[in-house]
Amino acid sequence: MSKKSKKKYYVVWRGLTPGIYNTWDDCKKQVTGYDGAQYKSFTDPDEAQRAFEKSYWEVTQLKGKKNLQELTTADKPNLNTISVDAACSGNPGTLEFRGVFTDTETELFRRGPYEMGTVNIGEFLAIILALAWLKKNKLSYPIYSDSKTAMAWVRNKRVNTKLERTPKNTEIFQALDNGVAWLKANPVKVEILKWRTDIWGEIPADYGRK
Repeated sequence: MSKKSKKKYYVVWRGLTPGIYNTWDDCKKQVTGYDGAQYKSFTDPDEAQRAFEKSYWEVTQLKGKKNLQELTTADKPNLNTISVDAACSGNPGTLEFRGVFTDTETELFRRGPYEMGTVNIGEFLAIILALAWLKKNKLSYPIYSDSKTAMAWVRNKRVNTKLERTPKNTEIFQALDNGVAWLKANPVKVEILKWRTDIWGEIPADYGRK
């Protein structure tokens, strides 16, 4: 059985009605379909209140993110893309992963938590979900990932993990098997690019938990 999730508070800086929301469903109503929505979850209500009193970029930069619209580096990311990332509490541990539009950080999908996973597995599955989403919608956005390992697994159509199969991670391994099968059945026609954390800050899909 999965560990009980911590209570979360959702700050919406830019959405239908900016504010602090106590459930993801309430937050989602404010940001879904809203162009350039800006929002973030917190586990402490006081931290959420302090964040709401600041700007979105002040808060996310504290977590290692940068305002991609205002980057002054010679090398800049393509904002018309999808970014994916994973978060894992422990190694192995409780795994989550998601994908967002790079320019607005609007969430495309989110999966987890799953027990007994690893970051590389989450990164791989996130890339597969992004590829499947693009194919379903007949789109060809490039995909950014900050995991060289996951990118290699996609390129080789093979997962090289040392994680052992156990009753606790059956669902994860089923997803891995399905992901590899999907790759073998569907040629990858979009670019999968390495996110330059060293000059661009944390990838837009980052969970901000470092």
